[in-house]
Amino acid sequence: MPKISNKGAQMPESPIRKLVPYAEIAKKKGNKVYHLNIGQPDIKTPEVAMEAVKNIDIKILEYSHSAGFESYRNKLSQFYKSTGLPINPEDIIISTGGSEALLFAMGSTMDQGDEIIIPEPFYANYNGFSTASGVTVVPVISSIDTGFALPPIADFEKLITSKTKAILICNPGNPTGYLYSKEEMMQLAALVKKHDLFLIADEVYREFTYDGDVHYSVMNIPGLEENAIMIDSVSKRYSMCGARIGCIVSKNKELMATAMKFAQARLSPPTFAQVAAEAALDTPQSYFDEVISEYRERRDTLVTELNKIEGVKVANPKGAFYCIAELPVDNADQFAQWLLESFDFEAETVMVAPAAGFYSTPGVGLNQVRIAYVLKKEDLIKAVQILKVAITAYNNK
Repeated sequence: MPKISNKGAQMPESPIRKLVPYAEIAKKKGNKVYHLNIGQPDIKTPEVAMEAVKNIDIKILEYSHSAGFESYRNKLSQFYKSTGLPINPEDIIISTGGSEALLFAMGSTMDQGDEIIIPEPFYANYNGFSTASGVTVVPVISSIDTGFALPPIADFEKLITSKTKAILICNPGNPTGYLYSKEEMMQLAALVKKHDLFLIADEVYREFTYDGDVHYSVMNIPGLEENAIMIDSVSKRYSMCGARIGCIVSKNKELMATAMKFAQARLSPPTFAQVAAEAALDTPQSYFDEVISEYRERRDTLVTELNKIEGVKVANPKGAFYCIAELPVDNADQFAQWLLESFDFEAETVMVAPAAGFYSTPGVGLNQVRIAYVLKKEDLIKAVQILKVAITAYNNK
């Protein structure tokens, strides 16, 4: 029998989606499942995006330019400039989601066996992208005790070798919700310039900041033009996860020419989704004001309710719509499966994402879960109440 590749065998399972079969079983039993496991917003997609697709007048569904529609890149550039980011159309390649943009970034900057340093916990699919690219993830641990702030620069520096090609951050962070300050960004900028590395910033949650904190983009750092790579997406900004439209952005012309070769190899990003994404740029500011206000209230509700449970530790997120909670259980993986497989409270249960899958270091985060506050406040309150009952039942079984 033919064998699968070692690379395929090493591809990690998604900690976010691996429990789906158990959730399906729970639902077949008649239990309601509160999905706190995945960052799928329940906020409506902007009407202008949906209408653009409904009213499209296309006779032939042909390829677009490999970099994406010129009209979309021009309009996206204007949008970025309106938010203070000095990005021109030629600095942008449209991708099939932020995921493909990250693959382009890794493929353009790293060879087989090269290393990328990532503060952990980090978005679980970074492991998958790295495996697919033949790149080794070198983690630098951040702590729940500091709210997952940037680890000391000395911790990064001691990990840099001749194989290190880049540092990757998510800002604001998934799964932590941490927002890197301007000072922290400048520290990273000085480090990558000193060691001639790329700084890849996944900024797909850029708009989602709370408490008056301001996002400082990698593209705003003076003198970092040759080192900075920004990853962006419409998935969260416009609640358009299924559109699968993102982009890679950089001022480094050699990098972008290289990324274009990867873009040409997959021909073009999807047409209908580009139409929707371009139209979404006309979304009024009031939409974002309402969405951010709603998420701030949800965050406050979730953190308040979690803090009522004895033994739970939670880092208060500054952005995005996730938090990491440390639970008084021995193994969050087993607990999360048990929640779906063996537990219900009044025919309801909760689905969370075990946080160990967001770490690259073995044995770390075993009693932590990631919770996405993408449900309405009443559901968040009910879900945490169920979680409280479940923790007691699990520890007494």
